[in-house]
Amino acid sequence: MSSPIRRSRFLALSVVLLGLGACQTSPPPQGPVAAPPPTAEPGKPAPGSHELHVVSDQSLLQIFVHRGGKMARVGHNHVIAAHALTGSVYVAKDLPETRFDIAFNVADLTIDEPELRAKAGPDFPPGVPQSARDGTRKNMLSAGLLDGEQFPQIRLRTTDVVPSADGYDVGVEVTIKGQAHVVRVPMHVEQGGDSVHATGEFPLRQSELGLTPFTVMMGALAVLDDMQVSFDVVAR
Repeated sequence: MSSPIRRSRFLALSVVLLGLGACQTSPPPQGPVAAPPPTAEPGKPAPGSHELHVVSDQSLLQIFVHRGGKMARVGHNHVIAAHALTGSVYVAKDLPETRFDIAFNVADLTIDEPELRAKAGPDFPPGVPQSARDGTRKNMLSAGLLDGEQFPQIRLRTTDVVPSADGYDVGVEVTIKGQAHVVRVPMHVEQGGDSVHATGEFPLRQSELGLTPFTVMMGALAVLDDMQVSFDVVAR
């Protein structure tokens, strides 16, 4: 027969395990923190704004993604690029009131252009075989990631512009796979005559855009959630 001390220890342990089980089976919601609502419709020009058009052949958006997992050495880091940016920038007299509405087709994204890899640094060595580039493109456009067949375009619109020490902190509404997500983007802007030149670089997680990073072999080879984005956009 158990002693009173053993019975009390057993009861205490049971209470702890039941508490842990309740936490595991009924976790609190882990949804993303809602961004504050914008004061106006994203991308909507302020009264009196001057419309400029994105110059596609002088603009470039790049996404740098990295491999992960126990078998990362057999994979590649990738440079994904959007050259065919289209849309408008609405320049206001008060620059924080400036807005833009820019889009690109996911089918036009390129994978690991040799010239861009060469400029990207030692983490992106040359020599990625065409088969690997084709495989990455297929995975990227698949229903599990960008779903290019159902959602052929990604749209970028300004929600707000806040002056900062190094330029501007810009709220950008990214509409991807039919869902809108707001991210904060540091941006340096140069104005001259009838042109605007915006540049910047910032970290971004795929999960911030509602995407699930690609994995195979139960995660032994994976694309990391963390990415780096850079952009160089000219409008006239």
